[in-house]
Amino acid sequence: MKKINLYDANGFGEKTFKNFLVHDSPYFKIINFNFKAGQELPVHSHDIEGEVSLAVLEGEGEFLGKDGTTLPARAGDVLISQISEPHGLKAKTDLRLLVTIAPPI
Repeated sequence: MKKINLYDANGFGEKTFKNFLVHDSPYFKIINFNFKAGQELPVHSHDIEGEVSLAVLEGEGEFLGKDGTTLPARAGDVLISQISEPHGLKAKTDLRLLVTIAPPI
């Protein structure tokens, strides 16, 4: 068992988003990303099988997808997709995001 406080472990970067590897195992990977307003994780995909979840812990923004698709993203929202499907995020306010990837890449 292990306990991590994301608010203590990872702050915000002025020039680019900050990330923190929360957990990595053969079964799944968890990463915390913190974005200042206006920062983004560009739309991307991975040419492998698996799933990814993006859970907004705090703040507001937009989930980004293929061909300019956007969905609102606010605290409590979780986006789940195949990891091969284009995905990204843009923060409108300071935003904390928890990403889970299974199996890990």
